[in-house]
Amino acid sequence: MKKLFLLFAAVMCTVSAGTIFAAPANYASEAVEEDEDEVVFMVVETMPEFPGGQQAMFKFLSENIKYPEDAKKDGAEGRVICQFTVNKDGSISDVEVVRSSGNESLDQEARRVVQSMPKWKPGLQRSKPVRVRYTIPITFKL
Repeated sequence: MKKLFLLFAAVMCTVSAGTIFAAPANYASEAVEEDEDEVVFMVVETMPEFPGGQQAMFKFLSENIKYPEDAKKDGAEGRVICQFTVNKDGSISDVEVVRSSGNESLDQEARRVVQSMPKWKPGLQRSKPVRVRYTIPITFKL
């Protein structure tokens, strides 16, 4: 458990637009090979990477997140935790809000900006591209 916490702490970073980290392990790396095309890994040998690295991802988020006007008007703030899949070709799919901020407009904006991300460098397991589930918390603060 201590190693899992240290892994989690090591990959967590904070930016003005939010906090970004890799999802915790669920042991999917021991999947049966014939089902490998359908398996979505949580942790792999080489994790997926946004083009240009984490700093480029932080820049992308800060430049593309637009605070919803109705949320500004209501003074809404909060953190939205989104999960998505980085596919074998680097495309983003299956974007979902796994923890709401409590404001639907903020949730929709977080989902929109994640869906608009360019293709990533895919994750690798045994030197082969695989589908990887990734989690990004995005903090909205006025």
